[in-house]
Amino acid sequence: MLGICRGRRKFLAASLTVLFVPAITWIYLFAGSFEDGKPVSLSPLESQPHSPRYTASSQRDRESLEVRMREVEEENRALRKQLSLAQSRSPSHHRGNHSKTYSMEEGTGDSESLRAGIVAGNSSECGQQPAVEKCETIHVAIVCAGYNASRDVVTLVKSVLFHRRNPLHFHLIADAIAKQILATLFQTWMVPAVRIDFYDADELKSEVSWIPNKHYSGIYGLMKLVLTKTLPSNLERVIVLDTDITFATDIAELWAVFHKFKGQQVLGLVENQSDWYLGNLWKNHRPWPALGRGYNTGVILLLLDKLRKMKWEQMWRLTAERELMSMLSTSLADQDIFNAVIKQNPFLVYQLPCFWNVQLSDHTRSEQCYRDVSDLKVIHWNSPKKLRVKNKHVEFFRNLYLTFLEYDGNLLRRELFGCPSEADINSENLQKQLSELDEDDLCYEFRRERFTVHRTHLYFLHYEYEPASDNTDVTLVAQLSMDRLQMLEAICKHWEGPISLALYLSDAEAQQFLRYAQGSEVLMSRHNVGYHIVYKEGQFYPVNLLRNVAMKHISTPYMFLSDIDFLPMYGLYEYLRKSVIQLDLANTKKALIVPAFETLRYRLSFPKSKAELLSMLDMGTLFTFRYHVWTKGHAPTNFAKWRTATTPYRVEWEADFEPYVVVRKDCPEYDRRFVGFGWNKVAHIMELDAQPRFTAHLCKAKVFTFPKSPAMQQQTPEDPGVRVHGAAQRLHDPHAACPQLRHHQVSLQQAIPHLSQDPEGGVPAGHVTSLWLCSSQISHGREQQLAQQSPF
Repeated sequence: MLGICRGRRKFLAASLTVLFVPAITWIYLFAGSFEDGKPVSLSPLESQPHSPRYTASSQRDRESLEVRMREVEEENRALRKQLSLAQSRSPSHHRGNHSKTYSMEEGTGDSESLRAGIVAGNSSECGQQPAVEKCETIHVAIVCAGYNASRDVVTLVKSVLFHRRNPLHFHLIADAIAKQILATLFQTWMVPAVRIDFYDADELKSEVSWIPNKHYSGIYGLMKLVLTKTLPSNLERVIVLDTDITFATDIAELWAVFHKFKGQQVLGLVENQSDWYLGNLWKNHRPWPALGRGYNTGVILLLLDKLRKMKWEQMWRLTAERELMSMLSTSLADQDIFNAVIKQNPFLVYQLPCFWNVQLSDHTRSEQCYRDVSDLKVIHWNSPKKLRVKNKHVEFFRNLYLTFLEYDGNLLRRELFGCPSEADINSENLQKQLSELDEDDLCYEFRRERFTVHRTHLYFLHYEYEPASDNTDVTLVAQLSMDRLQMLEAICKHWEGPISLALYLSDAEAQQFLRYAQGSEVLMSRHNVGYHIVYKEGQFYPVNLLRNVAMKHISTPYMFLSDIDFLPMYGLYEYLRKSVIQLDLANTKKALIVPAFETLRYRLSFPKSKAELLSMLDMGTLFTFRYHVWTKGHAPTNFAKWRTATTPYRVEWEADFEPYVVVRKDCPEYDRRFVGFGWNKVAHIMELDAQPRFTAHLCKAKVFTFPKSPAMQQQTPEDPGVRVHGAAQRLHDPHAACPQLRHHQVSLQQAIPHLSQDPEGGVPAGHVTSLWLCSSQISHGREQQLAQQSPF
């Protein structure tokens, strides 16, 4: 009835327009031009028959009338054309299963031009209604598994968030890896009016594991078949997307297409734009059965309630079982089974216009889906080559994809005005804490930094770790920014054990890092390095927050707290594992101190023994770390004693001591109120020493640091966080911006307010117990000169 009503209304309106507009126009023109057989004057002067203006005025009137007549004729011609098109695209028009030519208006069951815009395009229906309500929640389902797919999901979500005007509810069918990554990402992203629900993909494996699949997506590529069982029973409709999708329009336009479904249509799909299902790609090519060219399942509209009533689960299983008897396996995962079902039940599908899934695989007809940039809706990188696919306009599509890839995700934290968001306790607490700060306080920016929630993407690259059988494994922990990337390869060569790194980068820098890592044979050969991206926000470098992120995501019982500028001596990893057993770190609260040395030379042959290192110290090739800048920082190490020591010895804590230590995994976190450069390690070591029964021991291992190269200094004139209270300048006096920091020694004691004075006197009571001096390490490049301080 709705289709008949819409068709009649269009036909009647067009007919009336064609018949009456010319008649009315001519009556108006002639009636206005003559009165009693004489021309009507336009002004008193022109009403005089012999006036010179009379003749000129008549000529102008005649010309204007001719122009108007031509305009009316053009309007009539356009109306007739529109009427003809509407009749040719009526619902009764039969569509065959043969190969079709793609057009922007293509779509089954719809007589309107979809180019007019789907959200506003339902105006021709009887009883005009808005297609999508202002605050209607749009549901999106995505299957995601692994580290690489998690990165792809972020780009997809960015493109959706950039255009959206409605609340969103993402249903993520994810494995354990993707869930850990994306749960942390969305929790720290804090985008208003966005809800995330996770469904365990591993629990669904038994539902589809019986189907052999040759597609690179593996078993996860079949899980869209079981969404009717997986998603909540009260969810009526959902948009299902592949992870390699990029949106170029508001997803609400696609959501509005659900209103166009008729009868038993329950699947919204775009026709496949390659010749795959035609079976003519190569000799003996035998695809699964499909209707014509078949349909691509990168974008699916599912009417879940109707599918459940039709017993979809039984329908696709019976079809798959029957076809697998001859086909043996799927080649395109769930897409083959969807097409086999549609072949038997063509009434199930509503064919979407092809601009809702412009497929950029090799040898597709995607170019026929758009005539202009404004025609693009959804871009699908469905080739295994992804961005390297062959296409006439691939550069444009690639640039569009890269725009969202490098887009600052923090800018997407925008409110939807007029749409109330669900109550979020974390957001409410954060707003309350921020409101309690005094904006007139000179230290306001410093104090505010500790409440900043930095978007965090864990395990940005593939990560694998096999736990050591003896439970003595040690992870090197460090943090860095973009200007220290050149250190990664050297550290990986010097330390063969697991590494946990927190990188402070912008979205664009994260992609630069990805390209750098993927182009490095050294980094790509190491799968036991966890790269955790903490995205930039604010003017300060959150050094201790980065350390905490790296510490929190280690997989070993012990960790070596180092800095990115330091290169461990060769063999330090194995030496520390032996020292862990020797000092019984598993059952005692001890920390191993690794002595640090530095050189002022840009190139240095690493000492292979302690005797060689001592010789280099005597010749002035090496120095104890920062002896000429900050003697107190490493004075308790007692390098004079270390020169002759043959076994680890105990080290007593002193004020301003900041060694590099190996500790247990349950070590207290760093105080994140420290930002930039200064006192961050000092406070942490103080807290370690305050732990009950804690001791520190020095071992013979070592680390080394080198000076920063002149080229590097030119490339990075300012380090992260070197901004003073809004001014982009190097901060020589760290207390200038915040006078309260001048009494730093008192402030350090206040930085750990929960620690109480030991009843027996001496060190405050707390959590760590002893420091033991270990071997040594050399730092490559000066320590990050981050000239920011934090109030306490």
